[in-house]
Amino acid sequence: MNVTSATPEAIGQVRQELREWLSESGVRARGFLRNPVEEYRRWVENTGFDYPVAMVVLVDLMMITIGVISYGQRVAAGYFPGGLALFALVIIVMTGPPCVILNFPPRPALLVALAMVAVLLFETQPVTFDLAPLVLIIITGEIAAITRTAFGTAVGLAMFAELLFFRLIGHAEGVAFPWFALGILFGWFTGQLLNYQRRYLYQERDYQHIRALQAAGEERRRIAREVHDVIAHSLSITLLHVTAARHALTTDQDVDEAIDALADAERLGRQAMADIRRTVGLLDGHSGSARPEPGLDDIQDLVADFVRAGMTIDFRSTGDPTQISAGLGLAVYRICQESLANVAKHAPGAEAELRIALHARHIDLTVTNTLPTGAVSRPGRGMGITGMRQRLAVLGGSLTAGVEDDGWRVRARIPTTGQFPCLAAAEQGLRTVLTTMSHKPQQEGV
Repeated sequence: MNVTSATPEAIGQVRQELREWLSESGVRARGFLRNPVEEYRRWVENTGFDYPVAMVVLVDLMMITIGVISYGQRVAAGYFPGGLALFALVIIVMTGPPCVILNFPPRPALLVALAMVAVLLFETQPVTFDLAPLVLIIITGEIAAITRTAFGTAVGLAMFAELLFFRLIGHAEGVAFPWFALGILFGWFTGQLLNYQRRYLYQERDYQHIRALQAAGEERRRIAREVHDVIAHSLSITLLHVTAARHALTTDQDVDEAIDALADAERLGRQAMADIRRTVGLLDGHSGSARPEPGLDDIQDLVADFVRAGMTIDFRSTGDPTQISAGLGLAVYRICQESLANVAKHAPGAEAELRIALHARHIDLTVTNTLPTGAVSRPGRGMGITGMRQRLAVLGGSLTAGVEDDGWRVRARIPTTGQFPCLAAAEQGLRTVLTTMSHKPQQEGV
């Protein structure tokens, strides 16, 4: 990189991102001290490996425990306490909680390298009944559980080769060597079982997605049949009444009979319009509007509406909203709208806090509300939260919701780079079509 060609704006951008990263790391560190299991849960969700949090925490605890015992064995054997064993212990600890606090994703190659270096440092100071090789077993199982079979097998062979090397130079006990070797094989086998189970889980999710698409297609066909039946039935009878009215006026000159026929036609026409609007409403629960879609600038008015309705809301927004696209602004507005509506519905009388932080690479949104005295945390069927997650999934974002510190908190993060601006246009186009379908009969009847 040519430092001399860096502009002040680029340097300022790097400094801003560094400050944001340090600030977020400090927040995560404080959260880890308060509730380490919750921070582990969020970290595991971000990795996307779909393993239970308890399993990840157990693996890290086993690694740290083995590292501490191995370090204690060498101190008891008379090795210098601040030497290689201490450095090996630090390496093992760095593969656990620091990754969670700093939000580092697991890198299989880096984990393997760190584990092998740590064992290498331990085994340069051999002791009796050494437990340090157990690190090789644990890492073999962990890598086999999160990577492809070929890579996991290569890692298992590398771990065995390192163990064999120490056996050949006399730093590994002859009695313990076969058991450690079998342990590496058992770790690889266990990791492969977990990996296959994870792949089957992904396959089942794909099948569920296909079934959901098929169900949605069947529902659309059912709605189309409903619209067809309503229109065909209503228009047929309406045309019969109109024909009868025309016949009465042209032949018998019976005005009363014509008026009755036209009144029946009008009644059936209005009923058909109502049925069509109700059926089309199944496609989109929101009524159409000709005004532009709301965005970040409309959140203040949204909050004001809830405040006028009697809610207590502390709203604060930081950052430059001019750098946010209309699609992202719409997503932020909808999440705020749904979250505040949930507060009004499930926690009447609660105080709410809305925070929006517009960063260089992402948007952070947090909605927190107190729980009324004596209220039981029962989120209901969760359709609102599911809808928000689906909206954010399209934009590459994430959302978590749950009870925290005696209150309900919704956290959302939306990346501001690598998005698809056409999504908002597609959504607007779909709403326009639905609006036209639902309002055209009414306009024609006026």
